[in-house]
Amino acid sequence: MPTATTRHSDRRVSPVFLGIVAVMVVTGWAVWTDFAPVPGLAVFLFVTAAWVVSLCLHEYAHARSALHSGDISIGSKGYLTLNPLAYTHALLSIVLPVVFVILGGIGLPGGAVFIERGRIRGRWKHSLISAAGPLTNALFAVVCTAPFWLHALDGVPLVFRYALGFLALLQVTAAILNFLPVPGLDGYGVVEPWLSYGIRRQVEPFAQIGLLAVFALLWIPSVNHVFFDLVDAILRGLGVGDVETYCGQAFYRFWQGKPEALFCPSGG
Repeated sequence: MPTATTRHSDRRVSPVFLGIVAVMVVTGWAVWTDFAPVPGLAVFLFVTAAWVVSLCLHEYAHARSALHSGDISIGSKGYLTLNPLAYTHALLSIVLPVVFVILGGIGLPGGAVFIERGRIRGRWKHSLISAAGPLTNALFAVVCTAPFWLHALDGVPLVFRYALGFLALLQVTAAILNFLPVPGLDGYGVVEPWLSYGIRRQVEPFAQIGLLAVFALLWIPSVNHVFFDLVDAILRGLGVGDVETYCGQAFYRFWQGKPEALFCPSGG
């Protein structure tokens, strides 16, 4: 394998990522043990850190798939270190998704790993690279809901259940949005290699506004209801109910008041 992909520094996990994981672990422990004087703050930090970790893994999945598909330049760009600061557009990949979680409770997909597509041969490889990111979100959702679908909630504190429920909602929304075949999203990247050259040229200008268009559509009540009905159906299939997601978001938005006032008990 070429040297560019084998240098240890290209694959060493970034201290930035490890720091984010440490925040996730410590705040997750604080939520579990009810150590924090303000449970909502602990939930906020835990879910936000876990969300950023999932974003890093999402981009890593794209990069790793590209590396094994022929783009040996990936390593030198820092994408294999899981460092969110190495992304082409850190604002799009990390900052905006976190802001939209805070404001709207939606797992807005990011994405700014620059892949040299010309190095990759084969339509299936191109499709797999695009699909790898949202598949990571789907896997993250399955993992964080394991206590629910395994019926292993005995001993899991209520607030921690809420946090997992809300985190699962973010992962499911991110996976669904990312898989939409809209220019600029991973779903379009999956189907693009199978389209004719003429269609790709016509669609290309819309890649810059695809994500914004999708988000604008979600403000339409009828579209919003259909979207979240689908999200709720998937979450129910994973064993997560409306109470967990609603109360998880209530604790996450601790600045809006005590969740207990919204019928979300924190103990028992």
